[in-house]
Amino acid sequence: MTATDDLIERILREYDTITVVGASADPAKAARDVPAYMQHRGWRIIPVNPHAEEILGEPVYRSLADVPEQVGLVDVFRPSEQTPEIARQAVAAGATALWLQLGIRSAEAREIAESAGLLYVEDRCLIIEQRRTRISRRSA
Repeated sequence: MTATDDLIERILREYDTITVVGASADPAKAARDVPAYMQHRGWRIIPVNPHAEEILGEPVYRSLADVPEQVGLVDVFRPSEQTPEIARQAVAAGATALWLQLGIRSAEAREIAESAGLLYVEDRCLIIEQRRTRISRRSA
């Protein structure tokens, strides 16, 4: 196992809530499919999207700063160029882990997150990693 594999397993085991920046109500998008899959496997989802009211039966918050509880794991479905600002917002919100979905990478976001002590994963899909590790919050 690699250090990244260890980190992924740690995140999947330790966090029971996933705050999803860029969550979508559109069933054709991965930004809806991935959170729905994780929700079905027992994780609580907190959607963040400035253009929706409800996603996956959960109230939607306009920004990370609007989430009315402690943010832990932040999962990002936004273009790579937007991730440094999202990393700053995650740090400001008190997040402890930042996960950029498959195809999303940013050296600057990594530097911001890791400098603030956040666990950091990029260019990985939660579904793929959950299936690979077989870690669930409950029996599916």
